[in-house]
Amino acid sequence: MKKVVIYTDGACSYNPGPGGWGAILFYGNLRKEISGGANETTNNQMELTAVIEALSALKEPCEVEVFTDSAYVCNAFKQDWISSWLLNNWRNSNKKPVANKELWEKLIELCRKHKVNFNKVKGHADNEFNNRCDELARLEVERILAEKNS
Repeated sequence: MKKVVIYTDGACSYNPGPGGWGAILFYGNLRKEISGGANETTNNQMELTAVIEALSALKEPCEVEVFTDSAYVCNAFKQDWISSWLLNNWRNSNKKPVANKELWEKLIELCRKHKVNFNKVKGHADNEFNNRCDELARLEVERILAEKNS
């Protein structure tokens, strides 16, 4: 199984509002940057989308280390919130519907295809790859805002 390292980040202006996501995929000496955005979204949706898009870019099942500054994404796997959500018919610990269910379902399906380990990194710190993902995401927000204003 190929080993891939992925860094991801999401950004949103006004939350909800225009948002962007960025990801960097590493395989051996290869590096690929991808990014995208949405007109009306939230920061958490962009954090999830970054991981979904990065995993979707893989052409075969891989062993993946994901690095994200999103506690929301990381803790759902590390603290196994997902098992509780599934047992409780997509309800959280407050008995309310889990936000972003459709995105979580896509991510869970991708995690079944790949062997994924999630790692939390400190955001906006000294991690060059997390910082680059943040830059990619913010450039997407700027692009969307420019399109709206043109």
